[in-house]
Amino acid sequence: MPEQARAPGGTMVLAGWIVTGLVGAFLAFSASLKFLMPDVVRETMGGLGWPAHHDLMIGMIEAACVILYLVPRTALLGAALETALLGGAIATNVRVDNPLFSHELFGVYLGVLVWLGLWLREPRIRALMPLVRQTGA
Repeated sequence: MPEQARAPGGTMVLAGWIVTGLVGAFLAFSASLKFLMPDVVRETMGGLGWPAHHDLMIGMIEAACVILYLVPRTALLGAALETALLGGAIATNVRVDNPLFSHELFGVYLGVLVWLGLWLREPRIRALMPLVRQTGA
């Protein structure tokens, strides 16, 4: 457990690492499927219009983004790149007219969780993006 999680406000940091871990595990699983290529992945990617020769490249991009996100020094870059990747996934699902709440917005749900995990675990991000504006001086 990171040292920050034991400091004051450590509950928030711990919650951030839990959210980060869960989202990171899901995203890592998604990337690993592109490497293992079970039939369901090829069917899904093909149904989205992606030729088979792009699957490995997409998996490598996904893996790089999630690794950057999980490493504290590069987490901000990882979150930004993961958001871009999820934007592409959203656009792909919109293009093939998949269902809105289960498919098209799934990338939005994941993106919110990516940033929530980072926001909870990183005080500098909370200062940059406060939920409540500070009033006074």
